[in-house]
Amino acid sequence: MALVGIALTSGLLSSALTTDSGVTSKPESQRAQDLIDERLPGSDALDEFVIVRSGQRTVRDAAYAARVRQLAGELRALADVRSVATYQDPGGAALVSRDGHATLLQIVMRDEPKTTSVDHMITAVQAANGQGGFAVHITGKNTIDRDFTKISESDLQQGELRFGLPAALIVLVVVFGTLVGAAIPVMMAILSIVVAMGLVAAVGQAFQLNIFVVNMLVAMGLALGIDYSLFIVSRLREERHRGASTHEAILIVAGTATRAVVFSGVAFILAMLGMFLMPDATLRSLAVGAIAVALVSILVALTFHPALLMVLGDRVDRLRVPWIGKRIAESMGEEGRFWGGAVRAVVRHPGLSATLACTLLLAAAVPVLGLKLGASGPQSLPDSTVGKQGLIALERDFPTGATTPVHIVVDGPPTNARVQRAITALRGELARDPDFAARATTIQRGPQITVLSLPMTADSASERATTAINRLRDQAGAAFAGAPAKVLVGGIPAENRDYFAMVSSDLPLVIAFVLALSFVLLTLAFRSIVVPLTAIAVNLLSVGAAYGLLVLVFVHGVGADVFGFGTVERIDAWVPVFLFSVLFGLSMDYQVFLLSRIRERYVQTGSTTDGIIHGVSSTARLITGAALIIVVVFTGFATGELVGFQQMGFGVAIALLVDATIVRTVVIPAVMQLLGDRNWYLPRWLEWLPSVNVEGQAVAAAPVAARLDAVGDAGQRATAQAAEPAVANGAGLRLAVEGPDAGRVTMTVAGDLDLSTGDEFAAQIATVERERPATIVIDLRDTAFIDSAGLAQLVGATRRARAEDRRVVLVTGSAAIERVLAVSGADEVLETTTNPTGLD
Repeated sequence: MALVGIALTSGLLSSALTTDSGVTSKPESQRAQDLIDERLPGSDALDEFVIVRSGQRTVRDAAYAARVRQLAGELRALADVRSVATYQDPGGAALVSRDGHATLLQIVMRDEPKTTSVDHMITAVQAANGQGGFAVHITGKNTIDRDFTKISESDLQQGELRFGLPAALIVLVVVFGTLVGAAIPVMMAILSIVVAMGLVAAVGQAFQLNIFVVNMLVAMGLALGIDYSLFIVSRLREERHRGASTHEAILIVAGTATRAVVFSGVAFILAMLGMFLMPDATLRSLAVGAIAVALVSILVALTFHPALLMVLGDRVDRLRVPWIGKRIAESMGEEGRFWGGAVRAVVRHPGLSATLACTLLLAAAVPVLGLKLGASGPQSLPDSTVGKQGLIALERDFPTGATTPVHIVVDGPPTNARVQRAITALRGELARDPDFAARATTIQRGPQITVLSLPMTADSASERATTAINRLRDQAGAAFAGAPAKVLVGGIPAENRDYFAMVSSDLPLVIAFVLALSFVLLTLAFRSIVVPLTAIAVNLLSVGAAYGLLVLVFVHGVGADVFGFGTVERIDAWVPVFLFSVLFGLSMDYQVFLLSRIRERYVQTGSTTDGIIHGVSSTARLITGAALIIVVVFTGFATGELVGFQQMGFGVAIALLVDATIVRTVVIPAVMQLLGDRNWYLPRWLEWLPSVNVEGQAVAAAPVAARLDAVGDAGQRATAQAAEPAVANGAGLRLAVEGPDAGRVTMTVAGDLDLSTGDEFAAQIATVERERPATIVIDLRDTAFIDSAGLAQLVGATRRARAEDRRVVLVTGSAAIERVLAVSGADEVLETTTNPTGLD
């Protein structure tokens, strides 16, 4: 797979990517542009602006004119350059600055020029800069796209590969305590990235993807690949620590941790589908990258990962880190002292703990009330980039927005008297509007179209520009009322306004989709409606805190200098959508992992408090380690130069840090402690839902597996070591149900009740439970074999019955079965008898 991925990437990736982005729906600005392209083809083709300035000479000087002619000739000779317009051409006076010391050269390039052609053009401009006392700069679409591409690649190399990956490896070494164990997740992540990159390259042949899909794929590949492998390898070491053989441990992992990884991966993919609800090419490209690498990560976890673990065996514990390695190996699967003390303090004072933690998160979320969506655009580029230097020079000598004018498109007969009066009235309104440079208006006419183009005096992505576009559309509609024409407002400023409005209106739809999906998945996983509602509420707290801190740092500038971030007027519009989908997808990993352990313990002991303490204290180190890996991976983005990526990296990192600490160790335990057994409430009308056992069959509280001879001496048995699942004798499971009779149903269990037959037993007992008999008798006298997974099924049935004031009674009769119940501690929970006829 890796070789195929490398081949596809090298051969197809470059043609699969584009720097273009935009809305895939048809807002007013897009309809305006479509009319221009249809009826005035080539009229809006200006690509680049070269700014020439001299401090001593003006355009009237012969030396100035000669320098411009020479530069224009050099640019015209370059490949992919169609034309170069100068102030020396007819009608070129508008290309001269007011003081006469600066002029513009307007360059039109062929559609989709080659990267090398853009590079040669920039090289020519840079070579001319400084010669003869002339400052020469360039900016425009292709130049700025080139800058974004180069900085994106640099951020990827510097942030992800040189910072994120090494930092993740350090966290893994601390979590595992061995170099070999830490290397496995990194290897899995790199394999996932390589294969997924080839998959994206192939998908990009059908429809081009935004270039930032590469950054997304690498970041999510590191995050998911490492996290999934971390959960699997940790569970393997835990089972080996309990005494299982390597082969048996891998089988247990396949039925537990790997199942959880598949469930989490599917949940992440479905959450990413929320971004497809946004009609935005960039967000959809990011979703494609995330989904591709998630799919490959799941496949790697199901195939290559277990094969590698089987080959390595106990060598995963090789090259231990001094002191740390030994302590971690000895504590695998046990409750951590620090986390155990912390969660016990929380459950002793759940009301106070929940109040303090929620107050802190709500305080962090307060700035979100001032959240405004926008775009950083070219202004977010570092001042050292070619396009940004040209933009600075352009704004110094020419009106702001000269490269991104507003287009007022009149769809109607240009010579009609009422249309001309409407145009005159609208121009009069614009002349009094300080947000538009109305005196610089140009007019183009064609068949059934008139286009008025005028610069703005505000940045095209600013809030001021957005307000001005809204006002212009109202004025245009009023001016053309009654005229035989339709008027549309387009151009980059209008496109920005429409994009911001689209995100604001569609974001609630994405949120509703992801929340509904999370509710359904968690309801299926834990057969409760309270658990998913609690999870959704606390996840919203995490996201709200992340949004609030994002506004606090990037808009209000609190701590921006400390982190080295730029400050902006508004948060990039795509960032909140991305953050919401990604955070819910990633937090599902921790949610499922934690709650499955809590649920498992609750089924074993019947105590919610014990389940909370054991679940949190035994998983907190692993969850925190997994979260730290994603935090350092996305911190790599935050160390980059693009403000949008800084916002994304900071938002994901801070949200997951909050989620894995405050939420998982304080809020979730406190709320679940307050709710008690109500956590597991499922209405009767939902009992038809299938039972999705995320972590496979649970392990009993005092795990022991017993192997019984089906036909020989019942007293002769082999008791497995702690946590070692017995190997079944191939008898399978045979179930028979009698009744109901006087409110009693008898279920006879013959053969093996173990990990492999647990689902069959669960399905049958669920059918019986739907009849709601007062007593369920489970006859185990013909049972040949029971392991810890079978015991967990019996305990679970007992707890469910008692919650509804019903009974489950086990008929044992076999001394061997009774010894299994006694050694495992299950006899303290279960009701047993050897004489079913004597039941009340």
